[in-house]
Amino acid sequence: MSTLDEVATLELPFKPPFDWPRLLRFFGGRATPGVEAVEDGAYRRAIDWAGDSGTLSVRLHPRKRCLVASIEGPVSTYADALVAPIAKMFDLQADPKKIGPELATDPWLAPLVEAVPGLRVPGAWSGFELVVRAIVGQQVSVKAATTIIGRLVQRAGERIEGHPHENTAWRFPTPAALAAVDLAQIGMPGKRVAALQGFAHAVATGDVPLDSNTADADSLRAALLALPGIGPWTVEYVAMRAWRDADAWPAWDLVLMQSICARDPSLVRPTQQRTRTDAWRPWRAYAAMHLWNEVADRVGAARGG
Repeated sequence: MSTLDEVATLELPFKPPFDWPRLLRFFGGRATPGVEAVEDGAYRRAIDWAGDSGTLSVRLHPRKRCLVASIEGPVSTYADALVAPIAKMFDLQADPKKIGPELATDPWLAPLVEAVPGLRVPGAWSGFELVVRAIVGQQVSVKAATTIIGRLVQRAGERIEGHPHENTAWRFPTPAALAAVDLAQIGMPGKRVAALQGFAHAVATGDVPLDSNTADADSLRAALLALPGIGPWTVEYVAMRAWRDADAWPAWDLVLMQSICARDPSLVRPTQQRTRTDAWRPWRAYAAMHLWNEVADRVGAARGG
């Protein structure tokens, strides 16, 4: 690690192969306007840690098997503490040489693994942000969800004065701010607005300790499912990306259901698909990524997830 003029640089190793272009495509297709951006082959966002703020930029090292994370601003003094959340976000602990061969024993997945052997499950900087995104994204396209998320940031977020990167010059709304803001005419049905603000209130009051390092995934799953407007899809999606559950499976995801049904028309609903998808344990989250990615590769868009 090197620190100079409030910039810290970290080299974070990964186990090859590592499909950086698709990871970047996934983040880019879902980037929150004003908060995060994918540009010039790098992922970038404003971050806060222990009361200090700054900018995180992550790119692929041109030669070594590692990602390079640049942390600018006062937050750079916490570079050592930031290694773990960055590694989690970019799925650097995954071992594709273990996961790939196990999934490839399945004839449906074998060609997908062969085509993209280094596919990762994209993580999230913040579990709270991810759940907000998931609620907003219910029954709308990825693009429509991104537009609404951008409006949420403008209404309830905080602009960072003198921030050097215009595309990342906003802080995502805090749970308390999102719970309290007026969301009339935001572009969501009233029921979904109520679900979103109910969730934000539950996080703000500590009833759902979403980004706690001590809460276990099972109790968080139960706490989220107990909230109005949050169903199994949202919980499994968050488990995949924020809690790093390699076996999470968003069974009611439309793209996944269609992908399986296209391969076996007798398997229409998740209840019928269960036996087939259980064969992918304990790596169902990676199976989901392969199926989503196949669709995204085919249509050249941010479909899936």
